[in-house]
Amino acid sequence: MLPTAIRLWAAAALVSAAAGATTTDPEPADRLTLATGDPALRALAREVLTRNPGLITAGARSRAARLEAPVAGALPDPAAEVIAFPLAPETRVGPQRLALGISQTLPWAGKRGLREEAALLAADALREEVSAERVRLVTEARRLYYELLFQDRHGEILGTFREHLVQHEEIAQARYATGVGPAQAVIKIQSEITRVERDLLELESRKLELTARINRLRDRAPDTPVEHAGLPRRIEERPLDRTKLVERARALRRELHAADARIARAETLEAQARKARRPDFTVGLSYTVVDPRDDALGRALPPEGNGDDILGIRGGIRLPIWRDRLDAGIQQAVELQLEAAAAKRDLMLSIESNIGDMSRRLPLAWRQLRLVEDLLIVQAEEALESAQAGYVAGTLNALDLLDAEHVLFDATLAAARAKVDYLVGLAKLEGAIGEPLGPVERDAEETR
Repeated sequence: MLPTAIRLWAAAALVSAAAGATTTDPEPADRLTLATGDPALRALAREVLTRNPGLITAGARSRAARLEAPVAGALPDPAAEVIAFPLAPETRVGPQRLALGISQTLPWAGKRGLREEAALLAADALREEVSAERVRLVTEARRLYYELLFQDRHGEILGTFREHLVQHEEIAQARYATGVGPAQAVIKIQSEITRVERDLLELESRKLELTARINRLRDRAPDTPVEHAGLPRRIEERPLDRTKLVERARALRRELHAADARIARAETLEAQARKARRPDFTVGLSYTVVDPRDDALGRALPPEGNGDDILGIRGGIRLPIWRDRLDAGIQQAVELQLEAAAAKRDLMLSIESNIGDMSRRLPLAWRQLRLVEDLLIVQAEEALESAQAGYVAGTLNALDLLDAEHVLFDATLAAARAKVDYLVGLAKLEGAIGEPLGPVERDAEETR
């Protein structure tokens, strides 16, 4: 096994390298934001990163933790003391009136450095966790934004469906008035219009809820409007290689960097606990004020050095003799290492599982989108045209027309849902990796 000092140096070097990378390269959350093809979404993500209260709190906590390092590595404050002698002790050269002293504790070599290193590693872990939280917030903002776009698209589809129903109702009313069509057709279409209007009201409620959740992320009033575009007209599929994605996640995920820092900190704490077996020293100076002798003998025959002050050098040592306490500190540090290593392993398994699941789901969502857009919608449009022609010609009734309208409505809504599912899944996958996979949005609709 490598000596403790070498292991600590290596761990510190790894964490320092990771810290250096974060200061020169764009943050993962910023890269994800910049790669977004939708300007409205890009502006929303930036606002979340600058205004989110939880993120501001975590950032302040991280910066405060880094300021702990110079405190942990500093020498203990020196101690000063003053002793006055109301009943002055008489010495050969005169009575002592006042004693002044100052002392400084000097820890064993390396103790202060280990304390400072542990504090820096704890601060590094918090900084990496803040970076990971920024990625999580951007991913959540993207998810909510896409869901809001879907609700808007859902409303457009319902509005178009209602317009068609109103037109069909007018035709059904006219046919009923002339005795050509039954009253049942009018009632059926009217009930469908009522149902659509109810769905539109429920849709507005869902949009209000999504708007409030987005505004909470960016610290705005719940009813603040969210600027957004429409769903992109076309999106492109991203090729996925699960093995490569996992490798990238291992290198980029800031939670893993934080776990490495916590492991290194636990090793530093163990070295610090072992150093606690070494003694600390105390050095100091004392100065005693002595008055000249004023007794009869002292006045008659003043001694040599009569009334001279006294300068003393002090020294001491702290003896670490309570072995139970020292052994408990070492064992505690060992347990912290086990905990940190297990936490990192659990995090790795979670990342691999999430990436594996999403890399399997995304191709399915893409195939579903292609099936609906390229085949089902085309068939539904043709079926509706045929039903309309048959309804006008009198070969089909209103119920047949409603069925065709329903098929097209369901297909159009399914296409919007599949598109949003793909965008949301891609956002989650990029958040799980820690970097963008490239733009997929093309020809976004104009912002409303």
